[in-house]
Amino acid sequence: MRLSELSGKEIVDMKKAERLGLLGQTDLEIDEETGEIKALLISTGKWFSLKRQNYETRVPWSHIEKIGTDMIMVDINTIHGQKHPTEK
Repeated sequence: MRLSELSGKEIVDMKKAERLGLLGQTDLEIDEETGEIKALLISTGKWFSLKRQNYETRVPWSHIEKIGTDMIMVDINTIHGQKHPTEK
């Protein structure tokens, strides 16, 4: 499958039926030696008072359950949000 075929698909948590993001608005973690995609990095931003806090959820490629025509179904039961690396 080509990356262009994945772009624009919605990423959905299959357990909660919750939309996590859109592939194309996420980052990819790629193995530099093999060129394989290791994980999807889904960024979520939240506003608290005047400061924006960025978090990302790392979804390992092995947690992708199904890639359909419109969406990518993932199982994130054991994955937790992590503080974005640019935040202190």
